[in-house]
Amino acid sequence: MLVPLGLLALFVVGLAGLALSTGWGETFAHIARIGPGQLALLLALSLVNYLARAIRWHMMTRRAGLPTRPGQSLRHFLGGFAMSVTPARLGELVRMRWLYRETGRPIEQTAPLALLDRAADLGAMGLLLALAVAFTAGGGQVALWIAAGAVALAYAVTRPALMNLLVTRAWRGIGRFPRLFARLRRGVRVLEPFAGAGIAAPLLALGAIGWLAEGYAFHLLLAWLGADIGAAAAVAIFMSATLAGGLTGAPGGLGGAEAAMMGLLVLQGVPADMALAATAIIRVTTFWFAILTGIAVFPLAERLSLRVEHAR
Repeated sequence: MLVPLGLLALFVVGLAGLALSTGWGETFAHIARIGPGQLALLLALSLVNYLARAIRWHMMTRRAGLPTRPGQSLRHFLGGFAMSVTPARLGELVRMRWLYRETGRPIEQTAPLALLDRAADLGAMGLLLALAVAFTAGGGQVALWIAAGAVALAYAVTRPALMNLLVTRAWRGIGRFPRLFARLRRGVRVLEPFAGAGIAAPLLALGAIGWLAEGYAFHLLLAWLGADIGAAAAVAIFMSATLAGGLTGAPGGLGGAEAAMMGLLVLQGVPADMALAATAIIRVTTFWFAILTGIAVFPLAERLSLRVEHAR
């Protein structure tokens, strides 16, 4: 758990440096305006996001034929947040380790669920971004391109035939590691039950509900700080910044998400010190709250998975 603490320290140092350039007093005056009740509401909306996506995770594991229970899936999903600070969130594959211990399903057969989970997030956020931009005065071509790219990528990784074609082309091009490519082909088969609209629509809907909750939290925060730019613009900025942070490949999008969010707020006419305060608060109540939740649940998930494995 030293990595999350180290990155948190870098996050704090980075924001402190920005506060020096924008004015300590003004920035902290804005932060001080958010009371305990308002902070609790922001955290509650983040919990809506986590719970909606945990329900989606349970639906995916059951659809893949795993004998999981709701509480078990919730434990796995939340515990995986502790590893969100790894590059491209690869550490969240720890959920596959817990599934292996508790169900006996090989990791190569469950790992595609992590890909599907990220694809569902991309698709949901891309759709929300497109809708938010459509309702924003003037719109934004860059945001629409990001939205289109996210939806296209989400569609591609949930097409088993397309994924199988890519694996086959890669195998023919490389001509080595036959066992690895055989495992990849078996993993692609896990995606087959998710190809239809009947399951894709609920997965996207749950993701949209979750991410919209955090986007709305950002809107509320800006209004409380005195920078009400409208719900559509707030949601568009939140989704754009989150997606942009993910594209950097940095752990948790750290640095990229904050820079994008601040820059987009300033372009909307929000003063730099207020934009910094809003960015700091929303990142703490969404991203860092998720990590703290994961750190709290991780030991329980690890202990129970070992207990089930020993009992099998």
